[in-house]
Amino acid sequence: MDSAMSSFFIVFGIIMLAIVVLIVASMWKIFEKAGQPGWAAIVPIYNLYILTKIIGKPGWWVLLMIIPYLNIIFMIWAYNLLSKSFGKDTGFTVGLVLLGIVFFPILAFDKSIVYQGPAGNPSAGLGDQIQSIGADIR
Repeated sequence: MDSAMSSFFIVFGIIMLAIVVLIVASMWKIFEKAGQPGWAAIVPIYNLYILTKIIGKPGWWVLLMIIPYLNIIFMIWAYNLLSKSFGKDTGFTVGLVLLGIVFFPILAFDKSIVYQGPAGNPSAGLGDQIQSIGADIR
């Protein structure tokens, strides 16, 4: 029974390592597609900062992404903006959130998917977003 358990954990560990390598390679490629350094995908916290640059949000979003429970909301929002940045819709966001092991590699390695700018709008910079806050109230 002992060897069966150890064999299970060895196989489980190898599978988990393969999944981690696949996700890291996918994020590396996504960062490169967006014109950012790929190595940033493996640096904790800094990868979130680069993600905010890719999706066109301010750097202080990193703080919101590391606060427990609040991070769930902001990571889903970030994934939505990431999918829009590559020309995908909300359905792709659902795929990134619920089945990331499939959708991140699709986003990374599909040559027909290209980066279109923050949230899919290449002309919109961060300044445009900040100036537009409250514009519809007038």
